[in-house]
Amino acid sequence: MIELSKIKSDKEVEAIMAMSEKQIEALGFTEHSRRHAGIVSKWSGDILRLLGYDAERVRLAEIAGYLHDIGNCINRKDHAQSGAILCYKILTRMGMDSYDASEIMMAIGNHDEQYGIPVSDVSSALIIADKGDVHKSRVKKPIDNVYTANIHDRVNLAAERSYLSVEKESSLITLHIEIDTSICSVMDYFEIYFNRMKLCRRAAEFLSCRFSLVINETTLV
Repeated sequence: MIELSKIKSDKEVEAIMAMSEKQIEALGFTEHSRRHAGIVSKWSGDILRLLGYDAERVRLAEIAGYLHDIGNCINRKDHAQSGAILCYKILTRMGMDSYDASEIMMAIGNHDEQYGIPVSDVSSALIIADKGDVHKSRVKKPIDNVYTANIHDRVNLAAERSYLSVEKESSLITLHIEIDTSICSVMDYFEIYFNRMKLCRRAAEFLSCRFSLVINETTLV
């Protein structure tokens, strides 16, 4: 059985993740490094664990969460699909069962909102975890004036905290975000995250749950 700890220490994975972040930084996108990978991995596993899924499904979700953005080492465009193929080759090279590697490949190939569709419990958990990570620390490029920065940077710069809560009894998955509304309005958030939130809702429905978005303690979805 291939555990997440072994994947994290693999030299090929380390090199690809480093190159992914190098390209993302060159393009001026928000952070997609080990910090983001670690958070998405943990949250993906937490979602399934708290909903009562077995340890094997949790393990697959954690691995998918950690590897989901490695396609950025090739190109930001279609990174979900290229990353999914890379991931399958890496995992099978490490000795993972082909069926398990395929599950993770499928989840990674469906995590991006442009083409993504929740097609399994693992892919659904990954989608919600990935879209939930909004935080000011993800903006790496220098910003001279937060009020004139592009909307993607402003939304992240305004985000003081984001976290997920999962209530098995009420079948509710909630994304909580605390934002500084002097930097970014709630409407700004919806302008760029509307499609992502729709995908999260579909992912929650695949898990037989409802999805809720709470910003500054106000329920919006």
